[in-house]
Amino acid sequence: MKFDFSRRKMLGVFGGALAGLLSAPAARAAKATVQKVFASSGAPNGYDPYKHKWLMCFDVDKCIGCGLCVDACKKENHVPEAAHYFRTWIERYIIKKPKPGSDRLRGEVLVDSPNGGRDGFPPTSVPREEILKSFFVPKLCNLCEASPCTQVCPVGATFDTPDGAVLVDPNYCIGCGFCIQACPYGCRFLNPETKTAEKCNLCYHRITRGLKPACVEVCPTEARIFGDLKNPVENDPIQTFIAKNKVFSLKPHLGTEPRTLYANLDKEVR
Repeated sequence: MKFDFSRRKMLGVFGGALAGLLSAPAARAAKATVQKVFASSGAPNGYDPYKHKWLMCFDVDKCIGCGLCVDACKKENHVPEAAHYFRTWIERYIIKKPKPGSDRLRGEVLVDSPNGGRDGFPPTSVPREEILKSFFVPKLCNLCEASPCTQVCPVGATFDTPDGAVLVDPNYCIGCGFCIQACPYGCRFLNPETKTAEKCNLCYHRITRGLKPACVEVCPTEARIFGDLKNPVENDPIQTFIAKNKVFSLKPHLGTEPRTLYANLDKEVR
């Protein structure tokens, strides 16, 4: 779908509306513009991004590394089958015991992710008696509030939405790869078929219709928790998770302000 305006111009108008700098009629016009742009996002007609605030959380202690989430994401979002293309993946961390006589509390840290964890993980070659701790960590787009990818995109193809998602419009993307280089979490790739940038979009075509992301839907241990902060339900899983856990984000020192949160996150995770 093509438009007679640039997304960068639209975002400028949209930002002004949010700040209260535009009159009510102009704000309504800006909102209508956002709705038109959302037509290419997979959201249904009438979906109002202002009425939602999506959040993804992970309980590291519950992840068993089964890979069902990775496989579901590949199939749901038509991610290229090649082993190095993933919208979400799982990493295995193995922390070895310190060597005898060492004054360190921990030894070497090993990280692997064979085929993104899609097929599960083979037994480690590290002897059990040498392992201090091992665990699995799901990874995907961190939905940064101060996202580097949106800042470097020269055509505005990558953009933030009012409901907390960060999307890529393939109709605008020119495949320059700037966003891929700017992402400090390695969450983006260039689709070899479409030649456009790609990443997790929270299964936007699903969540805007009241469904869960595919990865959340298939997780057998409920290690992935997803919800709408603006529309809590009875015994809301997101509200309960945040209330009961101390949550962390990845690489907080970068100032990207991720909106993907983790509980029971080990300090070795990067």
